[in-house]
Amino acid sequence: MLFSDPPAAAVRSASRRAEEDYLRVLMTRYQSGEPSAVDELVRALSPMLSRFFASQYLSLADIEDLLQNCWLRIHRARHTYRADEPLLPWIFAIARHSKLDAYRKRRRIGSREVLMDQLPERSAEPPRESPLLGLLERLPDSQREVLVMLKVIGMSLEEVARATSSTTGAVKQKAHRAYAALRRMLEEVR
Repeated sequence: MLFSDPPAAAVRSASRRAEEDYLRVLMTRYQSGEPSAVDELVRALSPMLSRFFASQYLSLADIEDLLQNCWLRIHRARHTYRADEPLLPWIFAIARHSKLDAYRKRRRIGSREVLMDQLPERSAEPPRESPLLGLLERLPDSQREVLVMLKVIGMSLEEVARATSSTTGAVKQKAHRAYAALRRMLEEVR
């Protein structure tokens, strides 16, 4: 009984290390110009990046645009990746900057747009939204971003700290404040 199956956390940790090692190998192959490595890397990381961009409650088209822009930036910056460093923080730092730049661009465009006198009528019922998604939307962007990286994408505290150019303590603080705010909002809903 003492030497039964390893704890689930240890198995997940070993699995994440193996996945990270595999992604590092793909990235170094990508840096050396191997076409199949690019395809594998895009297939492996695009779902995580899409979930990260989806945390901003954008349209599917905007998420796809962000994803494409992010991959262009990764391609241009691929020579800066060092194989001895973890890959996910490097990738998500680029994704975060892509998201921030897109936000700034939308703000600039929005400030120059002219409002219409009358809005067109909606043709379909709005999609039903999970109450939790509505609560997440009310969190500050920095807290929501940290929660998505930690809980949706599954990054470690250290990886999130690197991706957001902050300390592990700051990431913990943002996550703690986000959890507390979500608890308060849930109590209000009840």
